[in-house]
Amino acid sequence: MHAVPDSPDNAHSTRDGVDPIRAARISARIDRLPAVATIWKLVALLSIGGFFELYDLFQTAYISPGLIRDGLFATGAQGVFGFSDQAAFASATFLGLFLGASLLSPIADRYGRRAIFTFALIWYTVATVLMGIQTSALGIICMRFLVGIGLGIELVTIDAYLSELVPKRMRSSAFAFAFFVQFLSVPSVALMSWWLVPQDPFGIAGWRWVVLASAVFALFIWWLRSRLPESPRWLAQHGRFSEAEKIMDDLEARCLKDHGQALDEPETHNVAVEGKGRFADIWQPPYRRRALMLIVFHVFQAIGFFGFGNWLPALLSGQGVSVTHSLAYAFVITLAYPLGPLLFVKFANRFENKWQIVGSALGSMIFGTLFAQQTTAVGLIFCGVMITFCNAWLSFSYHSYQSELFPTNIRARAVGF
Repeated sequence: MHAVPDSPDNAHSTRDGVDPIRAARISARIDRLPAVATIWKLVALLSIGGFFELYDLFQTAYISPGLIRDGLFATGAQGVFGFSDQAAFASATFLGLFLGASLLSPIADRYGRRAIFTFALIWYTVATVLMGIQTSALGIICMRFLVGIGLGIELVTIDAYLSELVPKRMRSSAFAFAFFVQFLSVPSVALMSWWLVPQDPFGIAGWRWVVLASAVFALFIWWLRSRLPESPRWLAQHGRFSEAEKIMDDLEARCLKDHGQALDEPETHNVAVEGKGRFADIWQPPYRRRALMLIVFHVFQAIGFFGFGNWLPALLSGQGVSVTHSLAYAFVITLAYPLGPLLFVKFANRFENKWQIVGSALGSMIFGTLFAQQTTAVGLIFCGVMITFCNAWLSFSYHSYQSELFPTNIRARAVGF
């Protein structure tokens, strides 16, 4: 059996109106799918989009030494805004992320995961290319702000998209695999920066090559889009059952072929059904306490995760390491980013996400304290690797956790806020 027979009233137009029973059945059909190659291919495609995103995001740390070397960025009070241009660069990134994630991410709830996934990808790719051709600190910082907006939208959209495309029982492992692929971008940008930033290939500053490499990624955008279906759960929540059921028929047929045996019967009674979502719904029980908890959590995790990741070469330089060596050490340390999620792909579903969050945060705290006391290359690299490993573990755990705390109709809106 590869598809659920439709009832006579299922042959409606594209927008059929919200039917709670039919919406529940769509969700149940997704949740009964086996963890086969078809599902993992969808996870991989979304992860490639996330790879582009994190490549752009982590440029903050690795191109700054080149910008300072070329005289575009000033330190201290000589900066454009009266303080370090590197600090302004990082601040512009996260201000854009804040606006994109909190104010603009709800468009993914309105217009669909697939459309906004593609739109945000194009947005921050174009903005990054524009940043790469700027000739002043102000121009670079302003373009970086626009990049951050696109990244903020994409961050939330990928989380919502991924959590809705895979069966709920395999979400933790799916997020672990997704972050393994996405975090491969961090050593990639670190390696390119180590190689290119100290040089001027063909008379063009090395940091520009690192940034403009994003243009190559744009070639994958339409290829990705053509192979990703819209979220059936999102379509069902908007009454577009004909489209949702067509996608499910195709997914079930492909999963049946991979699985080699009949699929389980969908358990509709286990699926919660929601109507159209509003921002006010976030502040209604039981979601209010969850939202407040996540707000507090994200204040602290952002300081620990991005504070270390975006300032790593600068932190190493502050310990007396040269620019070239700081980029080399940073590259070695970033290898732990994909390693953490990879080791947990098979085990992530066996442990509750909340305990994984606690364990990884504790590890980051311990090794962060030790990192500040190191004076040797071996000590700096070892503690840096362990901080990075724990941060990567924390990242995929909380992304999976927060996506499960809210229903489909407010997921992007709530997680973004």
